[in-house]
Amino acid sequence: MTNSLCFLLKINFNPMKKSIILIFTILSFSCTKKIAVDTLVINATIYTVNSNFDKAEAFAIKDGKIIAVGTSEEIQAKYSATYVNDVQGKTIVPGFIDAHCHFFGLGLQQQKVDLEGTTSFDEVIQRIVDFQKEKNVPYITGRGWDQNDWEVKEFPTKDKLDELFPNTPVSVRRIDGHALLANQAAIDLAGVTVETKAEGGFILQENGKLTGVFIDGPMSLIGEKIPEPSKKEQIQALKDAERICFDLGLTTVDDAGLSKEAIELIDSLQQIGELKMRIYAMVSVSDENVDYYTNKGITKTDRLNVRSFKVYADGALGSRGAVMKQSYSDQHNHFGAMVTPLENLQNYAEKIAASDFQMNTHAIGDSANYVMLKTYKDVLKDQKDRRWRIEHAQIIDKPDFKYFDNILPSVQPTHATSDMYWAEERVGPKRIKGAYAFKDLLNTYGKIALGTDFPVEKVSPLLTFYAAVVRKDLSNFPENGFQMENALTREETLKGMTIWAAYSNFEEQEKGSIEVGKFADFIILDKNIMEVEGSEIPKIKIEETYIGGTKVK
Repeated sequence: MTNSLCFLLKINFNPMKKSIILIFTILSFSCTKKIAVDTLVINATIYTVNSNFDKAEAFAIKDGKIIAVGTSEEIQAKYSATYVNDVQGKTIVPGFIDAHCHFFGLGLQQQKVDLEGTTSFDEVIQRIVDFQKEKNVPYITGRGWDQNDWEVKEFPTKDKLDELFPNTPVSVRRIDGHALLANQAAIDLAGVTVETKAEGGFILQENGKLTGVFIDGPMSLIGEKIPEPSKKEQIQALKDAERICFDLGLTTVDDAGLSKEAIELIDSLQQIGELKMRIYAMVSVSDENVDYYTNKGITKTDRLNVRSFKVYADGALGSRGAVMKQSYSDQHNHFGAMVTPLENLQNYAEKIAASDFQMNTHAIGDSANYVMLKTYKDVLKDQKDRRWRIEHAQIIDKPDFKYFDNILPSVQPTHATSDMYWAEERVGPKRIKGAYAFKDLLNTYGKIALGTDFPVEKVSPLLTFYAAVVRKDLSNFPENGFQMENALTREETLKGMTIWAAYSNFEEQEKGSIEVGKFADFIILDKNIMEVEGSEIPKIKIEETYIGGTKVK
């Protein structure tokens, strides 16, 4: 009933007639009856991340979506709910979106030896020994070592592994996933010798003998012989990854490189309610996968979006696999190596451009970035809103930033604070100014998508926020921040972790902000991330995480 009609009823009320009294009572009640919803969230400090970056106090949720946003008084006056969440002034932001990670890989890593944070090769060895004592697996795998964190900053060799594990294959990946160390048992299993040709990378030798280090392309020779996890192990991996991510406020993850089989497993688990995480799945590029998915077309549900391909141009900076225009400053006449041949990159780009799919290419070095930017430009031929992405966009030659006018940069701020100790040694003082240049990239494209690349980096989005805004490590180094001219503001950073990340997935109409009609994906923080001292950002706690209005943490 309209307000005007209710008003007229009150004006025409005649107290002398009992029948009219009864009618008025009924009608008056109908005028004030509240709309029933599932949940009200009230008394909050809400950063909606809408187009005006408005703040609010409350919102109403029905059937998993937000149906109203406003003040606590407005929302409570209009709506009633079976559950009212009074957050008592705490901060609410949209659920975090990790625009580039390895969700499935994170889960699988929980079943392998964890080498992250090791400060020496001796510590790596000890962790492997301890792991095998507990697990006693037939093939030891792991990830996380980084020689740049050791006193001796050289690649390790397999000698000690050969001594300790003469009959058990061992293959452990570097933190960035672009190099691995294998023992002789693993090398023999793969059939690799000093005569084996290295394609798309390097097989390191010393004095005519294999060191055990494989960089980029040749890693597949070892990987092909690693036993595949069972279906049960894969399901557990996905659930483990989901639990970790929910605890840290992630409600959507962009998994940067999944097999057809992994995508189908994810879809089946989501369909039966066993996996609640929303996943933007980048299909690992191959001729077979490109043909299959472009013919099938985009797959889109409330939980799964399959409309992009993940492609690798080059390797990583830490292992000197990133492709540079000029040789590495700390290794004369070394330029890195393309992981995928140029001809293949061109063919993939042409095929994907002829479809509705997005192409998302890993490019670290300035040469690899230039090649991919030019390739994108050539095949897209001025097509707008394709939202093709350069993943990492780590080192850009200054004249090449302009090519990002129609190419979306997808970056990982914690890479900057992980690499800053040694990156300048790799590329020199001139090229470092075009590295980790988030502000320059944002200013060119107008948006920037932010992620972590976990498990290469830690999962926490709070560390992403901290690295983007403060550009320091957790020990407050460097004192004035790393290349602060390329720091992002807090507003830009929050957008990069929510609405711009959603945009990079073609999902900005359904998530990424707290607005009417969007999924009720949000998190409650114990401190105001937009106002606390910069040093306090990593200490913020995610108190509650919601997906579609359902509490998952």
